[in-house]
Formats: sequence, C-alpha cells, structure tokens
Amino acid sequence: MRSFVSSKLTEHDAILVLNAINGFGIKRIRTLIERFGSLAAALQAPLEAFMAFPGIPQASRINLQTFDAEKFLKNQYAACHAFGARTLTFLDEGYPSSLRDIPDPPAVLYAAGPFPERLDCAIAIVGARRASLYGLQVAEHFAAGFAELGIPVVSGLARGVDAAAHRGALRAGGTTLAVLGCGLDVIYPPENKSLYEVLREKGCLLSEFPFGTLPLPAHFPRRNRIVSGLSLGVVVVEAGLKSGALVTAGFALEQGREVFAVPGRIDSDMSDGPLALIKQGAKPVLSIRDVLEDLPLEVLSPGKDPGDEGGEALVCGLGRDERTVFDLVREGPVAYEVLEGRTGLGPTMLMAALLALEIRGKISQKPGRMYALRTSSRAPRKMTSDGNI
Repeated sequence: MRSFVSSKLTEHDAILVLNAINGFGIKRIRTLIERFGSLAAALQAPLEAFMAFPGIPQASRINLQTFDAEKFLKNQYAACHAFGARTLTFLDEGYPSSLRDIPDPPAVLYAAGPFPERLDCAIAIVGARRASLYGLQVAEHFAAGFAELGIPVVSGLARGVDAAAHRGALRAGGTTLAVLGCGLDVIYPPENKSLYEVLREKGCLLSEFPFGTLPLPAHFPRRNRIVSGLSLGVVVVEAGLKSGALVTAGFALEQGREVFAVPGRIDSDMSDGPLALIKQGAKPVLSIRDVLEDLPLEVLSPGKDPGDEGGEALVCGLGRDERTVFDLVREGPVAYEVLEGRTGLGPTMLMAALLALEIRGKISQKPGRMYALRTSSRAPRKMTSDGNI
C-alpha cells in the first residue's frame, strides 16, 4: 500500500514536512505522534490510514496528496546550507525554552545566526510602522539601554519602531533577534535591506516559515506570538488601536508575559494603543529602569543601577549617550549646537539623549535651545494604574 513518503524519514524531517503544510499546527502534530508513535511513522504509514485520521481539514488532505516531501526537504536543506541557517524542532535540545511553555509554540524554527547567550532574559520592543520621530528615538534609546546591560532585544524587523529597536541594540554593541513573517531568504519590507544584512551578520534572524515563503498578511500575527513568547516582557512604543503591536501585547498576556506601554502625545493617533493598554493596567514606562524593576532580572551586581559607573545618585540609570550629554550640561547651560559638536552624536541620537534626560527630570530646555540642569531635584511623577492586565 502506498505511503505518503517513499523514503525513510527522520523525526526531524517529518516535522519540517508537516510544518510546511497548512493545517498542521503543533497540537495536530502532537496528536499524530500520540496516534502513530512518531511523525515519521505517521508519514510512512499506508496513505489510507494516515488520511483517515480524524481532525485533518479537507484542504490539508488535498495538500498532502500533492505535496512532494522529498523534493521539499532537499530544497530546504540546500537553502539552509547556502544561507548559513539551521533548523530546530520543538523536540530538539537547542529549541528556546521560553517558547516551549507558550500555548501554541512553533513546531519548527529556521534560524540564521547564534541565539543570544541570555535569551532567557530577552525583552521585546514593538510599535507602529508609521512611527513619529519621538517613537523612533524612544525605541532606539530603550533598545540601546537594554543592550548595554546585556539584555537581548527582540522585535519583528518591520518598518518604524521594530527597525529602530534593532538599530538601537546594534548601536550599543548588544544582541538582537528579528522574528520574520516570511522565509529567512525573503527581505521584507524592502527598505530594511541594509538592516537585514547587518542582522544576518551580527544578530539572529528567526522564522517558523520555510525558505521561499512570502510575507502574507496571515503570517504576521503568527510571528507576533513568537516575538512575545521569546521575551520576559513586551514594551509597546506608539501603536494605533488596530496595530499589530497590540496583537503582540495580547499574545504576551496569554503567555504570562509582562506588558509595558510608553506614553505619547495626547493629540497623536499613535498614542491610542499605549493609552488603551495603560487604561487596562499595563505599566507606563518612562525609562528602562521602569521596565527592569518589574522583571525577574539579575543583570547587574547587587546595588548597582543601570548605567551607574561612578556611583553618583545624580547620574545612576543613564545610558552611555545620556551620560555623555549630562556630563556636559553639568558644567553649565550649554547650547544644542555645542552639544552636537562636543558629543559627536548625530542629530537623532543627540535628540534621543536630550529627550530621555528631560523625561527623567535631569535637565530642562531653556529659550534659545539652551539646556541646563533641572532646578528641582524631584523627578516627574510617574503614571500608575490600579488595574491588572
């Protein structure tokens, strides 16, 4: 009697094959293993017995009859070799432990680049594709701050906030992981090509989709559950009410992850998403310290604050760029042009550092684009919420 495959498959091969056929998620794959003893045995069983298994959608049955498993595996392994990628299944030892516990873990991961050493303490930063300059600066600033502490940054390589988060982590010399909604060999969106190439060289690209898979709309919610699943917490920076970032936040809640929201301008539609999350109980955050204090992280030695190299209470919690700018402002009121010349930071990075220092209550802007120490030592009051998200 004819079987689905003519040649003998390993369990790894069998999972790759079923992962490529619509209708075979992790739950159905596990059920098949229980019924046949292994997926390899299921695919090598008489085709009639396999097709008679209850619960397989009709469309999937048709796909099974026309799917060339041997050709697919040959092409995928060749693509992995050429790309310098590897495949992991949920049964493999190297599969990320953080994903094993989520309700719907991916059966297969295609990975290019090493997983960050401290993947167990990763933080996701997500947000609007049509982000404002403020949103881009905040995302990049937060990501750089996490990266400087050795915390991996996870995002989805989308335009806007996602791309800024990856850039911030890379700029700080840290590690970042990009989860794609397409095959590893498909660059999407096209304008992120240069960032994609840097991530391929210095970061990690991850996808559950086989090589050659196009970025279809239905793929991105699936990508989002992996972004949140890999992370201890998700920071939302600018998002509309129907944004994919809120989908990621929803997955985070289902997975038992923390959700944080960065407040934005009250007259911007991109502030609606974070505001809605805050109203539901998400923690509003103004600095990476606000995130770190709510997560089970031991990223620093006891008693040491993020960015506090000198032990001074006045400067603890500042990132590298913020510290550079703050040290100059401490000498006396200084003009923006002088800061730009003496710090060597570009306009985007300088404005991000100045914005962060103003938010934290360290400095204030004076007429004529002058910056000085804040006259009051009291930091701005933080927003709180009584709800539980």
